[in-house]
Amino acid sequence: MPAFVQPVMMSETRESNQVDSNISVSFEKNTQEKAKSVLINGMLDTEESPQSETGNDDSLDKSTEATKLAPADHLWATIAEGAVQLRMERNGPNSEPPELVHEMLLKSVQLYGDLPALKWKEGNDWTSLTFTDYYQLARSVAKSFLKLGLERFHGVGILGFNSPRWFVSDIGAIMAGGFAVGIYTTNSPEACQYVAENCKANIIVVENDKQLQKIIQVWPQLPHLKAIVQYSGELKDNVENVYLWSDFIEMGKDVDDSRLDKVMASQKANQCCTLIYTSGTTGEPKGVMLSHDNITWTARRLMQVLKIGSAHEMQQQSISYLPLSHIAAQMCDIWLCAMLGATTNFASPDALKGTLVNTMKEVRPTVFFGVPRVWEKIMEKIKVANASSGFLKRSLVSWGQKVGLEANIAAMKGESPPWSYGLAHSLIFKNIRQALGLDRCNICYVGAAPIAPETLEYFLSFDIPIYELYGMSESTGPQNMNVKDSHRIGSCGRPIPGFSLKLSNPDEEQNGEVCFWGRHVFMGYLSMEENTRNTLDEEGWLHSGDLGNIDDDGFLTITGRIKELIITAGGENIPPLLIEHSVKTELPFISNAMLIGDKRKFLSILLTLKCQVNESTGEPQDELSDDVVAFFRKIGSNSTRVSEVLSSSDPVVNCAIAEGIERVNQKATSNAQRVQKWDVLPQDFSIVGGELGPTLKLKRPAVLKKNCDRINNLYCDLTPTSSS
Repeated sequence: MPAFVQPVMMSETRESNQVDSNISVSFEKNTQEKAKSVLINGMLDTEESPQSETGNDDSLDKSTEATKLAPADHLWATIAEGAVQLRMERNGPNSEPPELVHEMLLKSVQLYGDLPALKWKEGNDWTSLTFTDYYQLARSVAKSFLKLGLERFHGVGILGFNSPRWFVSDIGAIMAGGFAVGIYTTNSPEACQYVAENCKANIIVVENDKQLQKIIQVWPQLPHLKAIVQYSGELKDNVENVYLWSDFIEMGKDVDDSRLDKVMASQKANQCCTLIYTSGTTGEPKGVMLSHDNITWTARRLMQVLKIGSAHEMQQQSISYLPLSHIAAQMCDIWLCAMLGATTNFASPDALKGTLVNTMKEVRPTVFFGVPRVWEKIMEKIKVANASSGFLKRSLVSWGQKVGLEANIAAMKGESPPWSYGLAHSLIFKNIRQALGLDRCNICYVGAAPIAPETLEYFLSFDIPIYELYGMSESTGPQNMNVKDSHRIGSCGRPIPGFSLKLSNPDEEQNGEVCFWGRHVFMGYLSMEENTRNTLDEEGWLHSGDLGNIDDDGFLTITGRIKELIITAGGENIPPLLIEHSVKTELPFISNAMLIGDKRKFLSILLTLKCQVNESTGEPQDELSDDVVAFFRKIGSNSTRVSEVLSSSDPVVNCAIAEGIERVNQKATSNAQRVQKWDVLPQDFSIVGGELGPTLKLKRPAVLKKNCDRINNLYCDLTPTSSS
């Protein structure tokens, strides 16, 4: 039987774990022996490995597990019908039996059947769907997919904004034996074609006519596509094999429940059920294959680490607004909420254009996940509101922030808060939380992109701890996370129990490539064996491409991405992230900063100013944001537009930028890390402009391509940017 190498577990001190130039860490610090198991062809192959402190002596029921697993010889697969060995252990979290997605959902129905699972607005009123009705609707959708001819291991594309119909299309596709495949609403017709072709989509579900036209345009190039279903609005044209949602649901009534049950019973936990397509910033998007076990096991680990009680005692409330094509939204909104018995509340489609806070005030979530840009926008709103208040109120808020930060830092050290904390909570913190709709929220998280520590500290000063987590599509979402009792600003926290972590080839400063191992690690990239082999090594470790270091307490800090590493003409390696964060901290009127310098003699940086955003299109406007105008007034500038700053080469603003960058340069560890030149761009980055991805993550190659002439001009004249 094939075997695999057991990951090294960390003992009490990191120094003792130098093995083959790797640093490894896990929550399990007990070094006693335990048996490690791999399921091969439905049977167990065992070998010795370190003991998990959460383990027990109960063995796996081989006969039961064999029925849920397809034969597999490897830890990875790239063909649609492929199966993988599960990274299982005899004891501890990795010993839990595999579970199918629909089995997990059925358990939620049995536990929380009458509780509201989904809520959405129709006009001014909220409508809900119970867990029982949610599950039954997903079954109806699955039967309709079968009626339309969905084949096993073929895709069902879903192209639209978050809604109950998105959810049941996703789950229904899996129940019917296909792949659930989210497609970003910002995709061009050609990008939609690539995804649909790669997953051999039989059916595509679209939100409206705008998305429908994208698919119709490329339909002739999609030989596997049999039908399109539009779930919102009316059909403008009568096109063969294009159906309205109501007609689509009706056709499934002809399919016997027994047929669907047979399809569901034939599925295996170690085979693919969902495809997450990467954004493709450095090449063609890759279809990340996630198995039933990837999803159900990871959701269970998250539920346990969050320590959330019974939904019957207090039902959690979350808001769905991030693109469901992204693993973060899928794991949080669909799978974790289902397992917790939580209610998912749907935001309006313009949530990321400025209306999210309105939904937050209405829903008052108890759990909230935001990408860094969302938290930054909320921070800006607080600052604007504070700046417009009177002197006494501003002074009171400033005092409260000092108390709040002191109290939270003390809590991280296990110390008591200052005596004034209770007063600050009554006078300030409670009101801020209510104004944001976070007065019931005990779990605030950030992920999907790096966030500046200063942003986290700002919210801490208002007694709103935001816990950073880290992961990727290939890890089914999470890998490391901070939690209430184990929290460190600037770090991504420790590995979730059952998830292993190591640094590959660490340098002198102990920065190495972050690698993962566990049942959350993906199967492979669909039809991309070479890319899969480059990402998963022979021992099954997932190589993330991120650089990081691990402190003596097991906290991981990400320092950059290997592909984003700037290597200057002088051969110095410079991670851009820390310098970019530092520039934004020194210059509060800067929205985005992107460091340039790969193969160049010196570093330069592209800057954008914070500005107003068109709420209907999401396009950045020429008008500066209110807080920037107020800041400029304080330093003596009358500019109210980006164009005014650029056309007049506003000397006050230029001087402020030059002084801020000089403060950053004073902290540089070498001359090569000093920023020599800078350029303010005429428009802020946006999804519409192509510089930001769907989760507002910076797309560096797109920025380089769009601004290549400006960048070349920076290096034509070797004189540093003037402040005059």
